[in-house]
Amino acid sequence: MQVEIGRTSRLGNREINQDRLGAFVSEQGTLLVLGDGLGGRPGGDLAAQALVDTIETELGLHPLPAEDPPRFLRELLRRAHRAVLLSGQEQDPPLAPGTTAVLCLIQEGKAWWAHVGDSRFYLFRDGLPIYRTQDHSYVEQLYQEGRISLAKRHGHPMRNFVTQCIGLNPGEPQVSISNSVPIQEGDVLLLCSDGFWEPLDDALIGSSLDSGSLRDTIDQLAERAEQSSYPHSDNTSAIAARVISLQQLHKKPRQTSRRRHDVNTLDGAIEEIERAIKTYEDEMK
Repeated sequence: MQVEIGRTSRLGNREINQDRLGAFVSEQGTLLVLGDGLGGRPGGDLAAQALVDTIETELGLHPLPAEDPPRFLRELLRRAHRAVLLSGQEQDPPLAPGTTAVLCLIQEGKAWWAHVGDSRFYLFRDGLPIYRTQDHSYVEQLYQEGRISLAKRHGHPMRNFVTQCIGLNPGEPQVSISNSVPIQEGDVLLLCSDGFWEPLDDALIGSSLDSGSLRDTIDQLAERAEQSSYPHSDNTSAIAARVISLQQLHKKPRQTSRRRHDVNTLDGAIEEIERAIKTYEDEMK
């Protein structure tokens, strides 16, 4: 499987960028990750970096493809949660940092995604948003309960309050995980922070991503989001993968494995000869 990766992360009207991105691509699959450190609290950047670092470490220990993708994604976020808590405890004085998290796993012609908080995942096909995550936020909860209208979501004073996050509190967060979704060539899988998606319309994002260089388009959309929110723009980050080909690349057998087999075979033959010599030792004298 071949994918094209595009990414961007802009400061906006903030003193520090607390967003972090990661793209881990191999012949056996791709894993994308994005974290948006919680603003208004110290250590948001620390939490988002611990999230990405944990994912990288776990992939080194457990390379793709994942045998059980939903369980794999849940375990990655569980370990990241513990790592964020530990990173805060190691500070002087100790902190309680937190971050949103969104992951996307692509392997064997399918995609899975998981998220905590209000950073989003989108799957665009022919410019249309086929799938989108549902935010873990106070405003989304109000909307789902029918207490506010769709129009009031955007300007609500508590629109940036998340109800779930990685880190912050010892209790493990609620993780939302998708079922497997077959993907097609040309599909674009997008992960983004609220600083990216909030100022932009989903239809605009989709139509923009439908053609041209993914890297350039992502950067142009981020700049547009930043300008639309000026002078109060948040960190604006996104990472995306466009499926170029679904053809599975097959690994060649490792030469070292063959040599190991040859050595084992030779050792076995020598042992058989030695046993025969001992058996017929008297007759050979």
